[in-house]
Amino acid sequence: MNHTLNNSHSLAAAITKEASKQTYYTIRLFVDRDRVGDAYRAYGYFRWVDDVLDAETGQRSEKIAFVNRQKSLLEACYRGEIPEGLSAEEGMLVDLVRDDTAKNSGLQSYLRNMMAVMVFDAERRGQVISQAELSGYSRALAVAVTEAMYYFIGHDDPSPSHEARYLAVTAAHITHMLRDAFEDAQAGYFNIPREYLQANGLSPQDVESMAYREWVCGRVQLARMYFKAGRECTAQVKNLRCRLAGFAYTARFEWMLRAIERDNYCLRPEYPERKSLRAGLWMIWLTLASVLASPRMRANPQSLTVQNLRIKEL
Repeated sequence: MNHTLNNSHSLAAAITKEASKQTYYTIRLFVDRDRVGDAYRAYGYFRWVDDVLDAETGQRSEKIAFVNRQKSLLEACYRGEIPEGLSAEEGMLVDLVRDDTAKNSGLQSYLRNMMAVMVFDAERRGQVISQAELSGYSRALAVAVTEAMYYFIGHDDPSPSHEARYLAVTAAHITHMLRDAFEDAQAGYFNIPREYLQANGLSPQDVESMAYREWVCGRVQLARMYFKAGRECTAQVKNLRCRLAGFAYTARFEWMLRAIERDNYCLRPEYPERKSLRAGLWMIWLTLASVLASPRMRANPQSLTVQNLRIKEL
């Protein structure tokens, strides 16, 4: 091979730190010591893939070919086949699979679902897609992130096994797509479903219209319900580091929901205040309050099954 795979740890850590210092230090502080290297590889590899797909250069067909190459590489690695001529970034994926010796592990679920997210992103660019496709997109992302969290943090402790384990990240992804609606639309990613646009005579750019704002309101309400159930589910997690990481992850997006509500559901191109000291202190407060409330929520568990939530996709 034209690179040394065992050096992928330093590359992955560098990519992670450059892309997101918050993620870099979260991994350093919370991830199980024997899995830190793979946590950096997991984030660093898909950060690289996502950056290639989001780059302004390159044709749509080239990006689809690129992500299909990555999907084929993942499948080859799990068959024990290591192709020649891999890049240093692809070496991170090879090392991840090499370290994954357990059958049907959380890491494998993360890799396969996150790869599905990348493939979907490449294929949906420039396309207005359906609500079912958007829901499947959020589902794959939620499974990937949730399984990664339980795999990398407190993996020796049992985690919730019911479907509600995915709701907090589903809510976070709904919020993420609202926050980035302007930027994504400019890049050709449309986060509002085709059926709603057609029914209301809208284009994806009609963000300030009343019909669009009504749709945003529905998404915020849905995310709120999912966050509530997800918080109750996270409270059941035995490992303190995992609980803390889970609450901290969702606090960032719950702050974002408050900002959208304050704007009366009219989305903005940017939310610079989310990086302010005031926002940071609010997120820390919510995280700590959720951790402190965990014993009470465990003592008085609610029904956390998705069926009992009776939530209809809006």
